[in-house]
Amino acid sequence: MAKEIKKTKSTHVDSEIKSDREGLLSSLADELNKQYKDTGKVAFSLDDKEDASFITDWISTGSSLLDLAISNRAHGGLPVGRMVEITGLESSGKSMMAAHIIANTQKKGGVAVMIDTENSAAPEFWRSLGVNTHKDYLVYIQHETVEDIFTTIEKAIASIRKTNSDILLTIIVDSVAAATTKVELEGEHGKTGYATDKSIIISRAMRKITNMIGKQKVLIVFTNQLRQNLKAMAFSDPWVVSGGKALAYHCSVRVRVNNVGKLKSDDRIIGVECKGDVKKTRFGPGFRSANFSIYFDSGIADYASWIKILKENNIIKQAGAYYKFTNIAGEEEQFQSKDFVGMMQSNKELRESFYQQICDAVIMQYKDPNSVIVENATVDTEEDSAGANDENA
Repeated sequence: MAKEIKKTKSTHVDSEIKSDREGLLSSLADELNKQYKDTGKVAFSLDDKEDASFITDWISTGSSLLDLAISNRAHGGLPVGRMVEITGLESSGKSMMAAHIIANTQKKGGVAVMIDTENSAAPEFWRSLGVNTHKDYLVYIQHETVEDIFTTIEKAIASIRKTNSDILLTIIVDSVAAATTKVELEGEHGKTGYATDKSIIISRAMRKITNMIGKQKVLIVFTNQLRQNLKAMAFSDPWVVSGGKALAYHCSVRVRVNNVGKLKSDDRIIGVECKGDVKKTRFGPGFRSANFSIYFDSGIADYASWIKILKENNIIKQAGAYYKFTNIAGEEEQFQSKDFVGMMQSNKELRESFYQQICDAVIMQYKDPNSVIVENATVDTEEDSAGANDENA
């Protein structure tokens, strides 16, 4: 009886609390949105019907496995309405991935702006990757300074939105490392003081652009070159990027592309095997990676990279020169690796089945924080302690 009375009392108190706060925050949101109506909506409820952080679309990097590692969702990739940084050493595939991003933007009915600071346009190669280089689909711009880059980004967004308020727009900056500043451009060769102007300008621009694109169908991708960090301590990251920390802070996604080996046919080098490390993502678990092959004559070989992950998750099993799997009808089939890409291109049903099974295997499901204890988890403190030592030095 006592328990029943206690339960009734608790329910009554909860009801009173709910009654006291009901409508309070809704009124606040209405007042704020009315006050800032000229700049757009600023207060949201974050429920299923209204989410300020909702991503309207995703653009593929060209590798569906890397897309999954970045977004932690099927048919994800790079988030529209956000900024992305792709870093890597020379010849690691940054510019090629940028071309794939442009092609995938155009496939979704969007347009693209390529800002090139390296004077390295390769329209014939871009077309081979599926990029439509016609002026109605892509505009190519050459700039030298970071000031001009960010002025053009603002003008591009304003100009296109004046004509079409809803079209998908991707802006590529290739690369940040090659861009200079107006002061540096006008100066003499030699030491002119501390090289902080570039990072200050980028930091100021990031604060403006982040909010500018947050509520629009605009994706901005910066490529950046890695530089060796001569002050790196043992076990810490030996690489840094040009332009300071502003890009790292403001970009929602950061991917580092690494070459892990060369692809050979007979004695000819025909491509490279790459690994994309997700250094930062706000849409899933960080520090994941994906491997994929890049061929010099055709770009990222997406389907070919599926075989390894299908095998690792026992979706297909190797039997000598053949791979075996169970099809949708429950029947066992087999194929050779050389036939896999053709199968994926011609059999949409099988392709979707394999893709869904890959998603089921790699997409992380969120849990209650107290639902499980992982007893075999260890703490790796080597890199953290090295970083701390670096700061104290």
